Amino acid sequence: MADMPRTNHEPDVSVIIGAYEAMPYLIRCLESVEAQTIGAGRLEIVAVDDGSTDGTGEYLEEFAARTAIPTRVVRQANSGGPSGPRNLGLKLARGRYVFFLDADDYFGEEALERMVAMGDRAGTDVVLGKIVGVNRGAAKSMWKETVERADLYTSNIKFTLSAQKLFRRDLLVRLGMAFDEKLKTGEDALFTMEAYLRGNGVSVVADYTCYYLVGREDRNQMTKKGGYQRRFDSARALMGLIADLAPAGPRRDSLMVRPFVITLLPQFGPGLVKQSDAVRRKKMALAAPLMDAHWTPELGRRLKVHERLRLTALAAGRLDLLLDIASFLRDKKEPEVIRRGDRILLAYPHYDEAAKGSVLPEHAYEVAVTEWVGGRRIEPPQRKPHVSFARRVVRKARRTVLSALRAPRAHRV
Repeated sequence: MADMPRTNHEPDVSVIIGAYEAMPYLIRCLESVEAQTIGAGRLEIVAVDDGSTDGTGEYLEEFAARTAIPTRVVRQANSGGPSGPRNLGLKLARGRYVFFLDADDYFGEEALERMVAMGDRAGTDVVLGKIVGVNRGAAKSMWKETVERADLYTSNIKFTLSAQKLFRRDLLVRLGMAFDEKLKTGEDALFTMEAYLRGNGVSVVADYTCYYLVGREDRNQMTKKGGYQRRFDSARALMGLIADLAPAGPRRDSLMVRPFVITLLPQFGPGLVKQSDAVRRKKMALAAPLMDAHWTPELGRRLKVHERLRLTALAAGRLDLLLDIASFLRDKKEPEVIRRGDRILLAYPHYDEAAKGSVLPEHAYEVAVTEWVGGRRIEPPQRKPHVSFARRVVRKARRTVLSALRAPRAHRV
């Protein structure tokens, strides 16, 4: 959808900052907004202090009084999470685009100029700018190249669902989108995936570092807080959204990899071994309806063997098998690589029984994506395309007809 011409009262970007106990990180955050090469006249800042007690609110007000960027500061009682401040900021925003900037983090100087140019050129509703971690890790697989329109189903953009993106505000307003304030973790993944699925395309700016994701020394970050219940709530919400917006089939399966592997599976990793039996069984009970509703063997073919095995055991309700695999991973053991005809299998726990047709199915041990074992790269075999029986019959009939047509015809008498 084309934008209306920009007026003097409409900034290109509204930078929305939800801040809670953000000092001293907020100082560099705001400096990075002022340093944007897009220029102060094309920006506005909407900052919401979410009940801070460390001087965050006072610093925001001081900044607003002296900066050339139009800045609105709202101070409110603590809401308990990032969704409330972001939603309020979105309601107050006037820009063609909005960017949700965390108060701990900061921009590269050309970030907004490059991302706005990309969104305008490509006509897309979401623009991803390259993110790097500072004192913490950050996803890397989606920054291999700059693309005007990324394919959601075949690319890795589904593995970056944080809110730190440039969103076309018209999309958000038109769809009535907002962050789910009931979710205490994963609310940004839900919001971003909906924008990916319902918007007019996603662009990627990978040739410039747009965003610096900062690991706080005091570790006072929402992503590090909360118990396992919140992770299941997040997985349930994201799986439900994907099921609602993507028809069943390969494309849905490609998106479901994200909540299964990133949100659900870590709850059944090596740490499961040292947890109490009560916690383990509670986790199994929470996972059961998710597995029943959304797990498919076709989805499993998109995963590494140890991921597929754990989820297959989880779907079968077999805590005993899960614990055996989790112990194997905890002890950093390496599975034996077994080549059988045109298949490669990894002998994780219970492989011997599976090979005899019991316990977990043997195909669950089969390499279907790139694996690393003992420092060696293991690639899945390249299989010949499957030709159905019906197609073979048609081909044979076609050859028969062609042969008959080419045969010399008898002269009429």
